[in-house]
Amino acid sequence: MLTAPAARHKNKPLKATITMNSFTKWLLLAIAMCAFAANSLLCRAALRHDLIDPASFTTVRLVSGAAVLTMILAARGGITRPAFDLRAALALFVYAACFSFAYVDLSAGTGALLVFSAVQLMMISVGLWRGDRSSPIVWTGFALAAGGLVYLLAPGVTAPRPGAAALMLTAGAAWGVYSLRGAGRSDPIAATTWNFIAAAPLAVLLNLLVARSAHASAAGIGWAMLSGAIASAIGYVIWYRVLPLLPAIVAATVQLSAPMLAAIGGVVLLGEPATARLGLASIAILGGIGLVIGARQRQARGLRLRTGN
Repeated sequence: MLTAPAARHKNKPLKATITMNSFTKWLLLAIAMCAFAANSLLCRAALRHDLIDPASFTTVRLVSGAAVLTMILAARGGITRPAFDLRAALALFVYAACFSFAYVDLSAGTGALLVFSAVQLMMISVGLWRGDRSSPIVWTGFALAAGGLVYLLAPGVTAPRPGAAALMLTAGAAWGVYSLRGAGRSDPIAATTWNFIAAAPLAVLLNLLVARSAHASAAGIGWAMLSGAIASAIGYVIWYRVLPLLPAIVAATVQLSAPMLAAIGGVVLLGEPATARLGLASIAILGGIGLVIGARQRQARGLRLRTGN
């Protein structure tokens, strides 16, 4: 865990120490965002060439993720007693399964944008439903993001296939539920570990149900293992390590980069087309969500000033 500069480097110049720690923080943050974007790229790379079936990809991803997270938890001495959240585990499984099946037909960038927008719009909607005070800017941002999503899904030559889009939106909704279930956890890494452990058998069961269509090459298994062990498990650990060091507005805003990284990676690494529809929808969705994040941060800061906290 990163500590206050003066606590660990009493004999070094304070400015140099802060710069070094700041560099480490931003480096970890960049790695985490690249890891999250890599999940889309790895899944799409494996499924677009039919190197592995979606159910098997889901199983390998969750099992390898559970294995790596368990090793990390054991290394820090955190395995004491099981702490399963079955609803969270079910949400994690639904997310991972729908994510994989959707990427049979979606490009990396479109899939990442759909799942991200579904998560964020669901979280915003839950806040509004719970009675969060909202300014006109929040509603404007929400409308802009929702409009961008409608535009992305509107019929047309470059529109994503409806079935695949529905699966990815379901994946995003499931991840939103998972995020809500995990809000306020004192040890998010331990909670994530147990959720992966509980979700993995559900993926194995799904694999058994579709066994006739199951197939996997060495390359497909390798992409799935990288997605589970590195992009998911290691990515989450890095994210949870750096998250307490970030202002809330930075933590929320930086996540806007993940869909863009996935889209750029899809074009550069996978040779996917850069369509005007995806570009315009990205501007509307990410811009709208950015407006909401900024407005809510200003509201929270104003509330703290009024209450003296």
